[in-house]
Amino acid sequence: AYQQFKEGNDEASINLANKVLEYGRAVNDDTLVGGALSSLCRNAQRTLDTTRLAELSIELAELSESSGDQKWMMKRAHMNAEMWRLIGNMKKAEAFYIESMTISESIGAMGMFTIDHFNKSFVSTATGDFVEARRLITKYYALRQKADSTSEDAYGLIALAYLLEQEGDLEGALEVARVTRRLFEEQNIFPEPPDEKPLISVEINMLHKLEPEKIKTIENESLNQSVNDLLNRYLK
Repeated sequence: AYQQFKEGNDEASINLANKVLEYGRAVNDDTLVGGALSSLCRNAQRTLDTTRLAELSIELAELSESSGDQKWMMKRAHMNAEMWRLIGNMKKAEAFYIESMTISESIGAMGMFTIDHFNKSFVSTATGDFVEARRLITKYYALRQKADSTSEDAYGLIALAYLLEQEGDLEGALEVARVTRRLFEEQNIFPEPPDEKPLISVEINMLHKLEPEKIKTIENESLNQSVNDLLNRYLK
């Protein structure tokens, strides 16, 4: 269901998630139920359906209480943070990210703890706290490196591109955005709506603000750039 969502097949994603939810409830499997509810939260993001998200949030909270598993409160907080970031309410988004990160760190859910450093950096960038945004992106890559020393994670570049644009480094922002798109295509990565939104914004803005010849030069240079090349150039 999640893969269908990432590829933009929302109807198929929702149908599959509902089937998993029904089966999970029938066999009393909390993991299936919670996973299906979380997947449906992502579908609600696509249409900015806050009413549906609120309904699903209640179900996740009830599941967390009945199962005694804080993971579902973590998921609830994360999904709400993503929705409010998409909508543009950064105050709400930040509060939910803090809740999600507090729980994930306490229960050892390092995957969520790691990705929320990436996610929360967008809030810091949007509110003009570039120092904190850089700290969060740097921490994200440090955690990724700790989990897998061979990792060359392209996903975090979205946050870097957005940060560079907001700082006024237009050429750097476009270079990072172009490398990100190339690596996504090579690695068959489909960014989620809250993450792709700032990437699209960077791409559109740069096309209007940079000269065609400069854009062409940057596009040519981006063909040979790696994640580490960009991190060393723009994040250190």
